[in-house]
Amino acid sequence: MVLVPAKDMLIKARKEGYAVGHFNINNLEWTKAILEVAEEAKSPVILGVSEGAAKYMTGFKTVADMVKAMVESMGITVPVALHLDHGSYEGTKKAIEAGFSSVMFDGSHYPFEENIEKSKEMIELAHSKGLSIECEVGSIGGEEDGVIGSGELADPNECKTMADLGIDFLAAGIGNIHGKYPENWAGLSFETLEKISEVTGGIPLVLHGGSGIPTDQIKRAISLGVSKVNVNTECQLAFAAATREYIEAGNDVKGFDPRKLLNPGFNAIKAMVHTKIDIFGSRNKA
Repeated sequence: MVLVPAKDMLIKARKEGYAVGHFNINNLEWTKAILEVAEEAKSPVILGVSEGAAKYMTGFKTVADMVKAMVESMGITVPVALHLDHGSYEGTKKAIEAGFSSVMFDGSHYPFEENIEKSKEMIELAHSKGLSIECEVGSIGGEEDGVIGSGELADPNECKTMADLGIDFLAAGIGNIHGKYPENWAGLSFETLEKISEVTGGIPLVLHGGSGIPTDQIKRAISLGVSKVNVNTECQLAFAAATREYIEAGNDVKGFDPRKLLNPGFNAIKAMVHTKIDIFGSRNKA
């Protein structure tokens, strides 16, 4: 199974009322854990890569080549998309060149007209290479790899303008934020989501900052057209907690081999991804 664009899996998800998980990868362990779970659960999956994570792994080409080789050598049979998360103007071009199957161009920090112009250019480029593309209106709050947004609510009319450009799926701010949610968080704005869903012609919608949103809110968002939910922080927290437990128990004195040291965290990521796939409803949907 080669890498596929995310478009078809998300159109199917939107039609059938579930969402596909977009899980960010940070290294080989992360990638292997998520691919193993997707295969076990017979679920389509989107592997998300931020520009910071790509840089850490020595570049987009290294990531693309690693993921393709792993999909092949692990005998993965479910649809897998390799997706650039919050791509800059230059970063999006580089990921397309490197062999990603899907990209997100995030122009939400530009004035709206400039976001539209740059998005048009990226849509044309991505589609000319057979990739799917996500764009964003109304920035997502919090911070992810240096990308900081205040968590504003997207304007449904701007969402319609963006959707009409021919993007494959849309990220719209509905009060969601990256990272850990503060205790005084107001929750998702379903009123905004309903309006966006109404005016964007059935395009799959994306929920960024999916870590830490209560399950009932995620399920309601899916019922209103969210077909892709991004998860990163929760996998990181699970990995860190399991690794800490292993070391604090003194297991690293004998099990210092990195394959042993990283194994508890690896299993914790797997457990988290299984849980999320069940919440999103994508098990057995490959």
